[in-house]
Amino acid sequence: MTDKCLLIIDGFNLLSRAYFATSYNRPVESLEKNENGIPVNGMNVFLRKVHSLLSQYNASHCVVTWDIPREDTFRRQLYPPYKQTRNELPEPLIQQYELVKKELESLSIAQLTLSPYEADDLMGSISKKWGEEAPEAPAYIYSNDKDLFQLINKQVSQIIAAKKQDILMNYERFTQTYAVEPEQWVDVKALLGDPSDNIPGCPGVGEKTALPLIQAYTTLDLLFHQLDDLDPRFNRVKKKLAAGKDMTLLSKELSAIKCDIESLPAISSLERPQVSLP
Repeated sequence: MTDKCLLIIDGFNLLSRAYFATSYNRPVESLEKNENGIPVNGMNVFLRKVHSLLSQYNASHCVVTWDIPREDTFRRQLYPPYKQTRNELPEPLIQQYELVKKELESLSIAQLTLSPYEADDLMGSISKKWGEEAPEAPAYIYSNDKDLFQLINKQVSQIIAAKKQDILMNYERFTQTYAVEPEQWVDVKALLGDPSDNIPGCPGVGEKTALPLIQAYTTLDLLFHQLDDLDPRFNRVKKKLAAGKDMTLLSKELSAIKCDIESLPAISSLERPQVSLP
């Protein structure tokens, strides 16, 4: 047993959801503001949720990971259309991002941004490092991004916000729900693609087919190796798979979370000070 526990928070995922949920159908003028007239609607929800998570999971260590500008990511260099269809962030959200960073700094809660990597890569590399240094201690990733399912294992779980209460997607729940291992999830995502990130996937292969293909063939490599002898139940996508092979493999490269970033802070630096959040 151990009294250690790591909480990794996907910063922009939480802050953007908090901002849009509390600003929907409201003019900027009506949003809650601080003494300097800067909106704080998203920041207030963000900080309350961080406090709630720290208390609920009794986290001894915590880090908030932030994305870099999308044009600076290594994925954009690999595939120029990556995330090109996303809208620009509203100015009040950007202002609150700056405020949240300062507030977390004042509370001595660790934060991490590292170019050319995205927050997903930082979460993957930190959770792997945690597993190596504290193999008996649990880690929880707070994010609604299902791409992160590939990071789940018997030590690492994902907390997903839902309307009534958070869902804890641990290893057992994941494997029972999807009938694949978490590390196979990236192959499912490669077939599906991701319109929000402009990841193409395999054209013509949808949700009803992608997961069963990986359940049957376990990996993309084995799937494409056996394409000529494909199970008849997948005949309707056989030509689509053959035509979309290169795009699918590129999509896997874009979807795969890097877990081997070397220039990370020491785990000890993520230890949480025993202070109360406002």
